[in-house]
Amino acid sequence: MAVIRITKEFRFEMAHALMGYDGPCRNIHGHSYELKVTVKGEPIVGKDHPKQGMVMDFGDLKRIVRSEIIDIFDHALVLNQDMDQQAIRLLDQNFEKIILLHYQPTSELMVTDFAARIRSRLPAGIELVSLLLRETATSYAEWLADEQL
Repeated sequence: MAVIRITKEFRFEMAHALMGYDGPCRNIHGHSYELKVTVKGEPIVGKDHPKQGMVMDFGDLKRIVRSEIIDIFDHALVLNQDMDQQAIRLLDQNFEKIILLHYQPTSELMVTDFAARIRSRLPAGIELVSLLLRETATSYAEWLADEQL
């Protein structure tokens, strides 16, 4: 049987600030992110299988990505946990959805984090191939499984 890749696209809104950055992105600002998730596997065989002919049900992939990424990061303010603690407390008192990460919330590091979150939930026989995280119309970061150490 052939190995086939399938891709599902997602969109979410998120704000962040880059701690210590030497440009305007050190300020809180937002993006309309696009995330493309590509997995691969062999299509399911068997006349009696309800998912016959599918590598993976797109609905199942959607549930994984929604629970691991979209529901968490959509409409959140994402910051490095090492930012000034007083500033974080003030933000936390005034806003509901603040996420503190152990890393700088760049597209490059977020796409790596997202890959780990998604990989841990994929069913047996399904491999994560790539993620593309678009931050603006002209800028994106890409994670490729075959380039990982």
